[in-house]
Amino acid sequence: MPYQSKWQYLPTEAINTASLAIDTMPILDIVDLMLAEDKKVVAAVNKERERIAHGIEIISSALKKGGRLLLIGAGTSGRLGVLEAAEMPPTFSTKPEMVQGLMAGGQEAVFRAREGVEDNYEEGGRCLSRLRVSKRDVVVGVSASGITQFVRGGLTVARKKGARIIFVTCWPGTELQNYVDLIIAPSVGPEVIAGSTRLKAGTATKLVLNMLTTVSMVRIGKTYGNLMVDVKTGSEKLQDRAQRIVSMVTGVDPEEAKGLLVKSKWNVKVAIVMKKANLTLTQATARLKKSHDSIREALGEDIEPHLRKLLTKV
Repeated sequence: MPYQSKWQYLPTEAINTASLAIDTMPILDIVDLMLAEDKKVVAAVNKERERIAHGIEIISSALKKGGRLLLIGAGTSGRLGVLEAAEMPPTFSTKPEMVQGLMAGGQEAVFRAREGVEDNYEEGGRCLSRLRVSKRDVVVGVSASGITQFVRGGLTVARKKGARIIFVTCWPGTELQNYVDLIIAPSVGPEVIAGSTRLKAGTATKLVLNMLTTVSMVRIGKTYGNLMVDVKTGSEKLQDRAQRIVSMVTGVDPEEAKGLLVKSKWNVKVAIVMKKANLTLTQATARLKKSHDSIREALGEDIEPHLRKLLTKV
């Protein structure tokens, strides 16, 4: 019986006719070729914009109700999920458990590839089971090829537990369309190096995950306008950013802004509400809690006109 490959006809394994002679091309021509190919990524993701918006609605709704966002993947796809999860606490002051990245092969595989772990269907299921996934959670499976067994094992457990499932892939033809709640599948075409999904597929996946996480955080009140008002202030740079944000929003000078931050224990939101509403630390904290941690709701003010006025003075 002739050999049959289950990967052979996947778009992520296809041969790119534009790069057939890449190993003989001048370096600048290869750079131009890769740039031309990368331009196709944004167009492919743009075609998925409505599905991405629907995914954001699913995620933000779950987070507002105390659910979690769990991203599961292997290889490049897994690392991108881990990256998104790692960036949420410092950027938006989320608790580490709110957004979590699960990687085939565990933490060690984030830094050094472990071949074969992506084929472990059972381990994918065990990873989700250990987190006690429930119907309150959203699980995002990330698999460029669409057939990664580790991811499928995880999604099977997620489905049994009643979690909402979003599948991010670069294989629009995946049969999982009837198994998950939503598929986001930018069709980026063959890679410059056949099968190397860390290239266009990875870039497309990063764009999609950026939107799913960032816009969800915006929708649950983690920004005020486009200001990072829930930023963690664990470094000199981030303390400076916090100081500038408080100064911009309240109109006080940087030194007074720093004083407000010290009084608020370096909580940007509390510092702003204290000053704008003339409240004590306890009162400002209570108002924010009552306002679902939203500055806009706590103050009843739109920051956009103020920021536009400030920008015209620059």
